[in-house]
Amino acid sequence: MTNAEKRPNFLMIVADQHRADMIGAAGKFPVETPNLDALCARGTRFENAFTPLPVCAPARQSMLCGLNPDSYGAYWNFGFFAAASLSPNDYWPAQLQKSGYRTAFFGKWAASQHHGATEFGYDSYTGFAEHSALIAEKFPEHKGHGWFGGKSDLPLEFSKTHWLAGKAAEQIRSYADADEPWHIRIDYTDPHLPCEVSEPFYSRYAEADLPEWGGFSDPLTGKPYIQKQQQLNWGLDGMTWEDWLPCVRNYYGMVSQIDDSIGLMLKALEESGQLDNTVIFYLADHGDTCGSRGMIDKHYILYDDVVKVPLIVCGPAIAQGAVADELVSIGLDLPPTVDALFGVTSPEAQGQSMMPLMRGEHPEDWRKEIVASSNGQQFGFFNQRMLRDHSYKYVWNLTDIDEFYDLTVDPDEKENRIHLPEYAERISAMRKRLAELLKEQGDPFAKSSWLDRQLYEDKKQ
Repeated sequence: MTNAEKRPNFLMIVADQHRADMIGAAGKFPVETPNLDALCARGTRFENAFTPLPVCAPARQSMLCGLNPDSYGAYWNFGFFAAASLSPNDYWPAQLQKSGYRTAFFGKWAASQHHGATEFGYDSYTGFAEHSALIAEKFPEHKGHGWFGGKSDLPLEFSKTHWLAGKAAEQIRSYADADEPWHIRIDYTDPHLPCEVSEPFYSRYAEADLPEWGGFSDPLTGKPYIQKQQQLNWGLDGMTWEDWLPCVRNYYGMVSQIDDSIGLMLKALEESGQLDNTVIFYLADHGDTCGSRGMIDKHYILYDDVVKVPLIVCGPAIAQGAVADELVSIGLDLPPTVDALFGVTSPEAQGQSMMPLMRGEHPEDWRKEIVASSNGQQFGFFNQRMLRDHSYKYVWNLTDIDEFYDLTVDPDEKENRIHLPEYAERISAMRKRLAELLKEQGDPFAKSSWLDRQLYEDKKQ
């Protein structure tokens, strides 16, 4: 059977905490990502892809079910306080499996606390237990670093990134001669802090004088209390860009290291003659501050630093070298897109298929705004909901001052303009629209008449 006669394969690669602007092809920062850049050239890069909730487990659950995580109680990661998670329900991996796809999952499984990947439609699951045992045997003196990361003492081929990608590459080659199409998913744990970077990627940026993030010099004036408190909780207040550079360099290094490991999978595809008949997705669950706003990690905020993510799609019938500017959700829109690409039918999702955008079309009826949410809990509960379009962002902070950013003049979201009278009408309209969308998505805070007044009547201090 020729490639033209076979149903396309599906390789899905998910990074953990990868900023949208940290891809060389995006042209914003001097990070080296030749393999991701090559995928951009082969396909479509989404300039405005967003996570529904910038925390690992809820975001990855949404990629399977296509639902707002808040709607079923997946407010945060497992292990802090009780949170809901998915149970098997014939989501798209199971649909692919039933339709004749061979399926395999490698890496971080975060979609369910009580059910494994094989219960969701994957024929096999390879986690990190084997890697941990290998490192304990071969490198018994191996040690890591603190939150800022550092130089790994592991040779590159033994790093988690390359071990994981190597396993996936082996699977790609083993599937090459089969008549059945396949789906492989790889979930990295990087570039999530701490970034333990192997050579040669640690040295690549070790002395680099890297530019500041756009939001680095944000004084946080007139913004919610918790944002400055975040710096204090982590002990980061008063740090200069020079202080942050070691952390930032490690982050750059890890992004390039991931990119290099992706090359192992692309080589396996090319050498086995499967590259042209494989749909490839590269995305992340959420971004990272990595010094932006003087913060680390991703909690208690809804800045683009953490809600905007990379999304690259390439493969048969997908526009090459294209950049889509439409607002898309890597959670809500992914299941309908998989259904359209591979001819399966998943449980109903809250998003829409990205196929028209991937063909280079620009539908007039595509969404004009997007929602994201956050439910902080590590340093105390703090709930927020975001409505963003191409020009403005409104953040509803249920128990603190709201935020409003005019992205046309302040793309780095430094000035909170929530009190400026010239924006009052627009803020009021965005509050009402946010309320409508939250109700449509089943958000628990959209059910309370006590809170309705904040959005429908502008009853905010």
